[in-house]
Amino acid sequence: MSVQDKKLKHKEDFRIKILSAAKKLFVEEGIEATSIRKIAKEVGISPTTIYLYYKDKQDIVYALHLEGCSLLRTQMQALMHVDHPFERLKAIGKAYLSFAVNESGYYELLFVMKEPMQFLADRGEGSVWEEGDRVFEMLIATIKDCQQEGFFVGMDTQTLSLQAWSTVHGIASLFLSGHLEKLNNLLFSEASKAEFLERTFQLYVSMLETIK
Repeated sequence: MSVQDKKLKHKEDFRIKILSAAKKLFVEEGIEATSIRKIAKEVGISPTTIYLYYKDKQDIVYALHLEGCSLLRTQMQALMHVDHPFERLKAIGKAYLSFAVNESGYYELLFVMKEPMQFLADRGEGSVWEEGDRVFEMLIATIKDCQQEGFFVGMDTQTLSLQAWSTVHGIASLFLSGHLEKLNNLLFSEASKAEFLERTFQLYVSMLETIK
C-alpha cells in the first residue's frame, strides 16, 4: 500500500469512527443534546479534528442520513429481481422491517428524526429528498408491476405506494418504541416480540391480498 493509499485509508477510518460515534450519541441522547465536543470525546480526539472532516453537526447528521439511505437502497435493490411482483412487494416490506430492527440508528435518522429534513430545508431544498425518492421509486415500480398482474386495479399507484409504506413504517415505529410489545402482551402473551412482529406483518399482507 502506497503512502497516499495509507493516508486515504486513515482518513476514511477516522470518518467512519466519527459517524459511528455520532450515530450512537444521536440515538442515546438526541441530536440537540449531542455536541461536537461530545462526539470528539466519544471518538477520543479533539473537537478541532472533527472540523477537518465535517463543517458542523448538521453536516454529520446529513452524512449519516446519506449512509443510511444508501444501505437501505442496496437492500431494496437486491429484491428487484424477484419476478412475481406481489412476492416482491412482501419482500420489500419485510426488508424495511428488518432494516428498522437491525439498523435502528439509521432508521431513526431516516424516518423519525426531523433534523435531516431540516438540513434540506435550510439548504433551500425543502421539498427535495433525492435519496428517499430513489428508495420510494422502487416501491412505486413494484406496485405498478402488481397492477399489471391484476392487483390493486383502478387504484392510484402513488397513493397506494404511500399507503403501503406508511403502514409498514407504522408497524416498525410502534415496534421500536415498545408500543407494539404492549399490544403483544395484551393479545398474544405467549408470542415472542419477533413472532408478534411477523404476525403483524402477515396481517398487513392479508389486507393487501383482499384489494383487487
